[in-house]
Amino acid sequence: MDAKIISLRMERQCFINKTDENEYIKLYRDTQPGQNVYWNGFGQPPTLTFRADFNDIEFNRGRQLDRKLIKGRFAGGNLGWIVPEDMELFVALYRKPLTKPTMEQLQILQLIETAGPFNIQQIKEETGLLVKQITPILHRLQEAFLIYEDQYDGEWDRGWYKFVEMFPEVDPDKYTRLEALRIVLQRFAYRIVWFDTAMAKSFYKIPEKEIKVAVVELVAEGIFVASDSGYMLKNDAELLQSYEPKPMNFVYAIHRNDFIYKVHEHVLKEMVKRMTEGLEYDHEPLQYLLIDGEFHGASVGHFRNGPYDLNDIVCDLPDAESRKDEIVEAIRTVNYGKMPLRFMGKELQE
Repeated sequence: MDAKIISLRMERQCFINKTDENEYIKLYRDTQPGQNVYWNGFGQPPTLTFRADFNDIEFNRGRQLDRKLIKGRFAGGNLGWIVPEDMELFVALYRKPLTKPTMEQLQILQLIETAGPFNIQQIKEETGLLVKQITPILHRLQEAFLIYEDQYDGEWDRGWYKFVEMFPEVDPDKYTRLEALRIVLQRFAYRIVWFDTAMAKSFYKIPEKEIKVAVVELVAEGIFVASDSGYMLKNDAELLQSYEPKPMNFVYAIHRNDFIYKVHEHVLKEMVKRMTEGLEYDHEPLQYLLIDGEFHGASVGHFRNGPYDLNDIVCDLPDAESRKDEIVEAIRTVNYGKMPLRFMGKELQE
C-alpha cells in the first residue's frame, strides 16, 4: 500500500504520536463501538491500545461510571460501548425489531416495563424461568433496543431497565439505516484514510451491498472519491498530494477486538491461515503484529483463562530475523512477560 496512506492512517489512529484525552474522545467516537481486550477483558472497560499517552482503560472506567460510555449489542450482536449522544445512530444501524415475540420474551419485557429494573436473579424468581432461558431473551430484547443493561462498573449483578426510561430523549426513528451509515462511514474514512467496502463490512458487520449504496451517494456528492479499488475522503485525496510520510519504527501486538484488527479481519484470518499451514501444535492467532503501520504476522497458540499458550510467532517480513528481539518483546509485553516458545518455527531460549 502507498506509504503516504499508511503513514496518515497511523497518525489518525494515534500510533505515531500518542493522543491526549481530548483527541482520544474524538478517536473513540470515530471508531465506535469500542470493545475490551479480546478474551481476557471480561467486565473490563473498552480500550484503544497503544494509542493514548495515559491509561485509557482507567479513563474509560471513569466514563462508564459517569455514563459517558454506554453498553449495547451492536455489530453482529456483539457487546460494545458507544457515547450516549450517538445512540440514535447506532439504533438505526443495529436495531433488530422484535417482530415475532415468544411468550417468554413478552413475559420478561412486560415484567421489566411494569416493575423494573431487575437483575437476572430477580427475573428468575419472578418468572420461574432458568438463567439459561432468561439470558438469551435479555440479549434479544437488548438487540431490539427495548431494554437496557446498566453496566456502569465491573460488577456482574446488573440491572435491566426499560430502554425508554434510561433514554427518554432518544428518537429511535431519527435516522434511516442509510442515513446513519453515511455518517459513520465518513468518520471511518477519516480514521482509516483509504478503505474498500469489504473493510467497512468487516468492522460494522452490515451487508456490503448496503455499504456500497451509502458510498456511491457520498461519491456522487463529492464527499468521497474513488481511489484504486477503494475510497477516501475528497479532502484527504487533496491532502495526500503534498503529504510527507512520517518515519515509523514500531511493533505492536494487536488484540482481536481492536478497531484496526476488526477492519482487516477478513484478510488477516487468511494471512495467518497461510502462515500456519501444517503446524503440528495449536496455532490459533492470539495477537496480530502491526509493524511500521502494516500487519505482518501474529502470535499463535491457544487461549486460556490465565496466561495463553504462546506456541510460535509467525511473520512474513523479509528481514524478520533482524527484528526478532523487537517482535518477541512486543508479544511478551501484552502477555504479562511470558516468553513465546518459538519464533518462525525455531525454539527460543528463555
